[in-house]
Amino acid sequence: MSYDEFNKFCGSLAETSYVMQWGNSHVWKVGGKVFAIGGWSQDQQAAFTFKTSPLNFSFLSECDGYKPAPYFANRGMKWIQQFDSTKVKDEELQYYLTESHRLVSLGLTKKNKNSLV
Repeated sequence: MSYDEFNKFCGSLAETSYVMQWGNSHVWKVGGKVFAIGGWSQDQQAAFTFKTSPLNFSFLSECDGYKPAPYFANRGMKWIQQFDSTKVKDEELQYYLTESHRLVSLGLTKKNKNSLV
């Protein structure tokens, strides 16, 4: 998945906002909270970071093309980075981005949740 495709997909999710920050990374938020980041790769290859459930974190941490996300996972947060893109992984990424959006939305304050409607 390219960064353009990533941005298009994240922008299609409900009530999202976009900002470039943290070293020109593509940062997507829902209710002001980050749910996806495009960037932070160690080379020129695209990398995508997202929040996961504890079960998916354990599973993806052991899968090729995924690793615990820099800066997040070492603070005990359940964030994964996909750094190896294939057609199959692009489809998986869309699922995980949607799930990250849902997980972050669930954690919003009641006030922020109400502002999304």
